[in-house]
Amino acid sequence: MTALASQPASAVDAAAEAPALPAAGSSFYTAMRLLPAEQRDAMYAVYAFCRAVDDVADDGGAREVRAAELDRWRADIDALYAGRPVPRTQPLVEPVRRFGLRREDFQAVIDGMAMDAEADIVAPDSATLDLYCDRVASAVGRLSVRIFGLPEEPGIKLAHHLGRALQLTNILRDIDEDAERGRLYLPAEPLAAIGLSHPTPESALAHPRLAEVCARLLDEAQGHYDASWAIMTAESRRATKAPRIMGAAYHLILVGLRKRGWAAPRARVKPGKLALIGVLLRQAIV
Repeated sequence: MTALASQPASAVDAAAEAPALPAAGSSFYTAMRLLPAEQRDAMYAVYAFCRAVDDVADDGGAREVRAAELDRWRADIDALYAGRPVPRTQPLVEPVRRFGLRREDFQAVIDGMAMDAEADIVAPDSATLDLYCDRVASAVGRLSVRIFGLPEEPGIKLAHHLGRALQLTNILRDIDEDAERGRLYLPAEPLAAIGLSHPTPESALAHPRLAEVCARLLDEAQGHYDASWAIMTAESRRATKAPRIMGAAYHLILVGLRKRGWAAPRARVKPGKLALIGVLLRQAIV
């Protein structure tokens, strides 16, 4: 489960060879549209890569097929950095050259997708969950902050905190959808504390103390948002425009989840248009 939208399984082969664009109207699309052309094009190329490998992990067929396709992506990234790009990595050539994007961050994203492809994740321990968040979210952030033009040290710190904030928000927002896939990203330790030492997605979501587990993750996510804002406040507003929009839009989801609570049936939390317009007006002004 990642922040990226998925396609039907029948579209995976085509998606692997053709670039995808973010959905019009999404917070990602809006934030990227405000970037200068060369940064926007680079972010769309990174998005297309992430979308393609995410589709493999979620809808790529049998597990052995998904594993083989992710291995193919690993080889294609290696070939890209060896100066032999294949057609589906060709859009990354200029972003890698211009912005110094690092091979290990692309490979980390693939490794994160492999965690979903190899087996359905159910109640990982906190260290494994943090590794997952680093790979599927903060690694994308490390690619992104170089495109945005942030200095190295604050950029890496921002990728760490904002990536985890966004991914934990996704996990909390999508617990019911993930359970339908047989997945449960809530960490093992707080589940054990409410008496679930061997949880299933069904037993966790039906537990009367589910709210305690979710509240702990909400607080953790909020801590990462707070750290992200502290970093962005100290940096150029121009360089942090896109992550500020993304962070503020996703934080609306976190606030909505806290307000909604965790009693079933859980309505999906989606910020209203006026709230998102407010985010755009506040954060897009440089």
